[in-house]
Amino acid sequence: MPVYNEANTIEEILRRVEATGLADEIVLVDDGSQDGTPDILAGLKNPKLRLIFHERNQGKGAAVRTGIEAAQGDLILIQDADLEYDPRDIPALLKPIDEGVADVVYGSRFLGGPRRPAMFWHMVANKLLTLLTNILYDNILTDMETGYKLFRREALQGIRIRSNSFNFEPEITAKLLKRKTRIFEVPISFNPRDYSEGKKIGLKDAFEAVWALLRYRFAD
Repeated sequence: MPVYNEANTIEEILRRVEATGLADEIVLVDDGSQDGTPDILAGLKNPKLRLIFHERNQGKGAAVRTGIEAAQGDLILIQDADLEYDPRDIPALLKPIDEGVADVVYGSRFLGGPRRPAMFWHMVANKLLTLLTNILYDNILTDMETGYKLFRREALQGIRIRSNSFNFEPEITAKLLKRKTRIFEVPISFNPRDYSEGKKIGLKDAFEAVWALLRYRFAD
């Protein structure tokens, strides 16, 4: 769970993850928060919780990389620390792996699950980036940029994650598709927040994602 300045939501998202009864461990990486989040985390008493603190903000990709390296389980799920993604969808993410048809599962926001209608231009950007992904990597994903990604540990072995920013999403997708990894998509619910509520990704990140998709199509 990458975390940056999520004092308003961190306790609630941890409660929701715990309520699923599915997490054997929760690796939480605070990426240099400055809003009191580290103090909240330090006061938590949960034997499943493993806390890692970056001294300075490095970006979501760096936090995810740290978390993956520290995780000990056979399955690794990325769970954002805001409330956009609902842990009640985790059983649906697990099902394709349990059934043996996938090594990686993406929770798609565009397969008909319930969602709050907001952020039109973000939706357009997401769909254009996914379209570019499909063109470059000959695939039919519906949501490359989803924050809900579940991996069998073996699917990540040998993949070097370079991105420190939100470019983690296109980078990991590009490298998985180049490996012909079995990716399955399932519909999830989505409750997007806007910038007044703390949303961080922006237009600059979309342009960087385009560059990442092009770069990793032709190089590591």
